[in-house]
Amino acid sequence: MAAPVFPVALRLEGRSCLVVGGGRIAARKAEGLLECGAAVTIVAPEIGPEAAALAAWGVRLERRPYERGEVAGHWLAVAATDDPAVNHAVFVDGEAARVWVNAADDPANCSYTLPAVARSGDVTLAVSTAGASPALAQWLRDRCAAELATAGRMTRTLVHLRGAVRAAGRSTEGLPWRALIEDLAGDDARGDERAARRRAGEWIAALGLQQ
Repeated sequence: MAAPVFPVALRLEGRSCLVVGGGRIAARKAEGLLECGAAVTIVAPEIGPEAAALAAWGVRLERRPYERGEVAGHWLAVAATDDPAVNHAVFVDGEAARVWVNAADDPANCSYTLPAVARSGDVTLAVSTAGASPALAQWLRDRCAAELATAGRMTRTLVHLRGAVRAAGRSTEGLPWRALIEDLAGDDARGDERAARRRAGEWIAALGLQQ
């Protein structure tokens, strides 16, 4: 049995990321990187309309074959071509340069896999099957996504409270955050910002702090 994957949340803003391939799938991968603020370059002999449209959003397009070793000039790479040999070459180059590579629909040539993602404000939900079944990951994401809007609203309250705790010179570790979150997620506070603020005020007062 394979070892489990190690989940991380990468900060890609301003970092150079390479997408090899110019089709619809490559465009979708590039969009995901672009959404996170990455500086994206697409390399492919032929670039389709979906990928070409991304130039308007700052994606660099290079209409040429992938050049061996060029992965080394980037932080992260995605191989999304219809040529298994090219995808494998990108992966091998990434291994040599210690650059993480994902090959679309090809787990054997991946040093990382892409989870199914949903976002609400600062909350990101990512579901991974370690590449075994992207369809299942998407199904699970959609089942859980209904709670995201509530979580996104709660984030604003929790950020404020963490700031208040730190301003008072106390550590945010070891505090009863779980109880507060469950309280804020209760039916009577779920959609009521006033009730949420009242609960938050009671919680922080119980710690002997001032908002």
